Amino acid sequence: MTFLYTSSFRAATHPDQEMINLWKHITDKKNWRIVQLPNGFFQTEYKHMDKDDWIDVTRRETMEGAEAAIDGSIEHYSKKLDFIKGPKVVKTFE
Repeated sequence: MTFLYTSSFRAATHPDQEMINLWKHITDKKNWRIVQLPNGFFQTEYKHMDKDDWIDVTRRETMEGAEAAIDGSIEHYSKKLDFIKGPKVVKTFE
């Protein structure tokens, strides 16, 4: 599970500091929670960076599915933060 956000190609390849701060925020699991909805589904939410609000992200049928969705988001955005550091050399030739 990953977040869906609307952006231009440039914003996706060269994120501004506000986007980087959001990615850092959502890669910290302590900023997440799972709530059970009246219909029995489990909703994943992350804490807003500046307000005392929670932003809903996904709904899953099981608690395990909801936690897996959170873990997937954390992994996805951790990779994005790693990419900002520059290209990762995977092989060199002599």
